[in-house]
Amino acid sequence: MPSPRRPAAKTTKSAIPQISWRAPQPAPVVLISGPEEVCAERATAGIRDYLRAEDPSLEVTDVRADDYAPGTLLGVASPSLFGEPRLVRVSGVEKCSDAFLTEAISYLSHPQEGATIVLRHTGSSVRGKKLLDAIRSGAGGGIEIACPAVKRDSDRFDFAAGEFQAAKRRIAPPALRALVSAFADDLTELAAACQQLISDVDGDITEQIVTRYYGGRVETTAFAVADTAIAGRYGDALIALRHALASGADPVPMVAAIASKLRTMARVAGSREPASALAARIGMKDWQVDRARRDLAGWTESSLGIAIQAAARADAEVKGASRDPVFAVERLVTVIATRAPYGA
Repeated sequence: MPSPRRPAAKTTKSAIPQISWRAPQPAPVVLISGPEEVCAERATAGIRDYLRAEDPSLEVTDVRADDYAPGTLLGVASPSLFGEPRLVRVSGVEKCSDAFLTEAISYLSHPQEGATIVLRHTGSSVRGKKLLDAIRSGAGGGIEIACPAVKRDSDRFDFAAGEFQAAKRRIAPPALRALVSAFADDLTELAAACQQLISDVDGDITEQIVTRYYGGRVETTAFAVADTAIAGRYGDALIALRHALASGADPVPMVAAIASKLRTMARVAGSREPASALAARIGMKDWQVDRARRDLAGWTESSLGIAIQAAARADAEVKGASRDPVFAVERLVTVIATRAPYGA
């Protein structure tokens, strides 16, 4: 096993190694940066499990950087009488007190043997920047685990796929797409859903299994509404839309989801390139290209142009240009599902 104090580095602008949150390793100082709390929690837990597997006597201490008592950091990091390894988890570094900032920077000059200091900074403020710069310059023998925000659909898809890959489990692509669509607004819930399926289901995970577990959510998501409308299933689309709205769905992300699918269709339309080549050229996944090509069945250049114009108008209406955002999204669904001119 390679030494946990010498993780392999990637080429970055930082002087310290950059480690994936999916494969965290300990170091004298570990900076976990970025806003995605799910990934940060996984990284912290992974470091704890790594250290505990090496020595079950690991001492774990939690420190708040924003409510800090002077002398605490050195006190909990220093060796005890029996020399057990120590893990110190520091939260709220983006809100740290002056006392913590001073002592943490000083600590980098003399890290304690056998101690792992995990510093959590969400990046929500520039507070603590001097400390972050010092760590990134190499002081303290640190590493960084970045947890950037997961915002795009492709990022959520990659996140969920990674959950199953890490568990060495297979999930069918349609099942993965349905699962991601069902939890498109909450990465924490998506992570929990992935783990539940991994824990509960034996064998491969199919679309039918996802529907059985999360059918209610799958059926009322924005992308489900978009799919049925684009397929020309007008009645189903209206039912799905009204069910979603009755469940508390917001018209703004509804329109955004529909517009996103229409834009993807427009980018794919007319190309005869293989899916892999086209996906690489326009920055998409192979499955997204294949899905867009299926969605284009029954569409013409004219009808697609009308739908995109309708989506742009509906986007403005649900964001304040209309007094009735629900009617705006219903009319958009009607235009798409019936291929009718806007307002007909």
